[in-house]
Amino acid sequence: MAFDASTDASDEVLMVLYANGDRHAALALTQRVTPRVLAYATRMLNGDRAEAEDVAQETMLRLWRMAPEWRQGETKVTTWAYRVATNLCIDRQRSRKRKAQTALDDAPDLAASGRSADGTLIQADRMAALGQALGQLPDRQRQAVVLRHIEGLTNPEIAEVMQIGVEAVESLTARGKRALAALLSGQKDALGYKDERDDD
Repeated sequence: MAFDASTDASDEVLMVLYANGDRHAALALTQRVTPRVLAYATRMLNGDRAEAEDVAQETMLRLWRMAPEWRQGETKVTTWAYRVATNLCIDRQRSRKRKAQTALDDAPDLAASGRSADGTLIQADRMAALGQALGQLPDRQRQAVVLRHIEGLTNPEIAEVMQIGVEAVESLTARGKRALAALLSGQKDALGYKDERDDD
């Protein structure tokens, strides 16, 4: 059965169709999964877009290589892709651990959002500060926080990606959020979050 672009086939069905030789299914799955993996890898790698693109490409190559052995119902395609991307990101982070690198140049392009120039700069500063703060978290806390609060995965899905229990995910996420709050707390004024109650 060839893939019909008008149907709303699940990722898992597309994988099976691709494994059976349907190139249209592969294209549809690539268009769905690659942007999510790329965004996730970019956050995990402190905004390094070039490295994130390499991670996304390698993740998809591995997905295509294992497609013939895909067992529908065992795991979601996106969960599998996040797990592979996580491992690839960890490998890259370890290889460059000694280089303290902050990628501020890759802040999202906000110019098209209709904000004022000042508003755009403030938002870019906020995103850069968040990226920098995420980069200071321990690897596992950063993974849990990004998967939960940025990628929107559920705790059971994160547990599968990280290969840990749901309680461990909850603990990592809570500790990561507290650490982020502490890291960003001294920057409220600079980031345009000045609280009137802070005035003495």
